[in-house]
Amino acid sequence: MEKRLFSGSEIVIKTLLYENVEYIFGYPGGAIMPIYDALHNYLNLVSHILMRHEQGSIHAAQGYARATGKIGVCFTTSGPGATNLITGLADALIDSTPIVCITGQVSSHLLGTDAFQETNIIDISIPVTKWNIQVLKAKDICESIQKGFFIAKKGRPGPVLIDITKDAQFQKTEFQYNRCEYVKNFHPYPCINKEKIREASDLINTSKKPLVLVGQGVILAHAEEEFKMFIEKTGIPVASTLLGLGALKSNHHLYVGMLGMHGNYAPNVLTNQCDLLIAVGMRFDDRVTGDVKKYAKQAKIIHLEIDPSEVNKNILCNISILGDCKISLKKLIPYVKKKTHEKWIQKFFYLKKKEENTVIKEDLNPVKKGITMGEVIKWINLYKQEKAILVTDVGQHQMVASRYFDFTCKKSQITSGGLGTMGFALPASIGAKLGAKKRQVICIVGDGGIQMTIQEMGTILQNNIPVKIILLNNNFLGMVRQWQQLFFDKRYSCTELVNPNFVKLANAYNIESERVSKREKLEISVKRALNKEEEKAFLLEVVIEKEDNVFPMIPVGSAVDEIRLT
Repeated sequence: MEKRLFSGSEIVIKTLLYENVEYIFGYPGGAIMPIYDALHNYLNLVSHILMRHEQGSIHAAQGYARATGKIGVCFTTSGPGATNLITGLADALIDSTPIVCITGQVSSHLLGTDAFQETNIIDISIPVTKWNIQVLKAKDICESIQKGFFIAKKGRPGPVLIDITKDAQFQKTEFQYNRCEYVKNFHPYPCINKEKIREASDLINTSKKPLVLVGQGVILAHAEEEFKMFIEKTGIPVASTLLGLGALKSNHHLYVGMLGMHGNYAPNVLTNQCDLLIAVGMRFDDRVTGDVKKYAKQAKIIHLEIDPSEVNKNILCNISILGDCKISLKKLIPYVKKKTHEKWIQKFFYLKKKEENTVIKEDLNPVKKGITMGEVIKWINLYKQEKAILVTDVGQHQMVASRYFDFTCKKSQITSGGLGTMGFALPASIGAKLGAKKRQVICIVGDGGIQMTIQEMGTILQNNIPVKIILLNNNFLGMVRQWQQLFFDKRYSCTELVNPNFVKLANAYNIESERVSKREKLEISVKRALNKEEEKAFLLEVVIEKEDNVFPMIPVGSAVDEIRLT
């Protein structure tokens, strides 16, 4: 019996179905039209979300991946469609987000001729992908996609780009799916050194002033329970990176706050007083370390990390434990002793009180000025659902939301960390909500960032996606303005915004909306926006204090213990 032949385009869709893809975020065009034509026959098995821009497509795929732990998928055409993915690819690479992007390409005989909408996306995307490949033959499509899914997810996750020429999409060939379980010369999980485990436990057991730094690696490894067991047995205080938020509940008795430039006062100051620093699944980003020449020089450092390239890259450690931190922690827990560090932890609470009196009280309960970002988050905490997911854009609102939001469960925070991509939040919240349908998704944005991807309100309209959008409007590019105030003598160069009527704009997209500028109406407006009984999109624009600053703050080039409260 003669075997049935399938077009390359149909093989793309069938392979994605075998990989259990639930959603594809995309935007069609000429070079990927055959794949979209094949998709038409399978829309009862996989959902396609038509975004309004290719950058929105990849950010939505990122949001989906971060909310679910699965691989996000997006389609775009060649040329400008493919190049519009670059920001998202860079964002996903640095934040370790598993996504697979499939781009159309001109026919193979046109490659290198500057054909219409031809761009060498392979060479362009090499620095911002974990792996990429150009497919010229239909027979190679299935294997390339399988390999891409394997690489994107295994080890330290990251983005993959698969570029398929138009003639390969039309060609016909046999189809046979065999799940990829191995890629030559790709070793995603380093072997854990038992001797290093013992050495690390000795340091932990003899330490008097230890501090644990938790990063996103714990979340990516699904190691939240193992991490909680480790810190509760050792009694060590925990500080979180921006992307590590949610790995431990905000109200846990050992949680002492967020690290970094706008993190909490106590963990930043005491980083330079601890005798042992245990970094779990974090990469010592410059926003966390400040001046590396003055960072934790008094401390021994243990680094649990899956990616060998991150070890000793920024901060030299005494002991590195390479491997998946879920397994590393399981192996480490039996060797550490049950302890408490009450006197040491009291230092954190003493400094926390100082921050509360100087910064937090005024942020959450202001008296003499307009609405603050902090008090908006205070009311959000009161009326949000317990398992709500926070999606933030980049800027002042991102730092304030991250500082004050109550993280009550895993995978509850999605933001652009390493790249700091403005415009990330709105499309990412769409992907997050589709991936986590039973959880409330709260998208907090500034008036600057939202206008970079505001067209994705059209995606919300077309697909009836119930995202709760809280727009904090100060008519400024707030973070840049803060720096201009503090370090450039208040020379506000090109940072003041003249904004549209956001309420009318949201209404044009059939999104219920409201604007609040008076404190006495803020609580009821937040409650209405987050109405637990109504699963529908809502935009709440809050007019906040125009020149409000985010503190604490570590000035660029300063040490972590030189953090400013004012």
